[in-house]
Amino acid sequence: MKNQTHSMTRLSPVSTPWYAQRWPWFLILGPLVVVVAASYTGWLAFSRQDALVEDDYYKEGNAINQDLRRDEEAIRRGIAGSLRYDAMQGTLSGKLQNIAGQAGQSDQRTAPATDQRLRLRLIHSTLPEKDIDLFVLPDAQGNFSVRLPLLEMARWQILIENAQDDWRLHATWNWPRQRSVELNPLAMKPADD
Repeated sequence: MKNQTHSMTRLSPVSTPWYAQRWPWFLILGPLVVVVAASYTGWLAFSRQDALVEDDYYKEGNAINQDLRRDEEAIRRGIAGSLRYDAMQGTLSGKLQNIAGQAGQSDQRTAPATDQRLRLRLIHSTLPEKDIDLFVLPDAQGNFSVRLPLLEMARWQILIENAQDDWRLHATWNWPRQRSVELNPLAMKPADD
């Protein structure tokens, strides 16, 4: 009998508590990660304001048609522009010019006739509170410059328009990947069907 008891204890494995095993922890890890990720996603959803939904869709649709007319007017007038941001000096500088080769214009690049302030808008791609609205007055050569202390690294929609809202120039600017941006209405024109 003594031999029998001794052989039984040798054959039975030593049992350790469940928390000392690695497999239960490995199985618990998956659902635990999901709970943490869901909690973080819920916090993001409830702590941030949704800013991408427009209240009046019909009004926005009509505004798109008006904007297309303003793009066509910039093409008709042959207006183009460029912007460059100097982060060291905190200066946004730009130039308005006539596009060479337009009907009724010479081959040189000259500034469009403007003696009025222009509205320059830098529209943040996702956060409307970070939009920047500036007014600039180009000189006789079409050059302008304005102080802009810090331009956040983002994808910006650039919009330049005159005071009467007759024409506009627009482009997308990935700052700081692109140091400058060209605002050419011919490049933004949709292809004819």
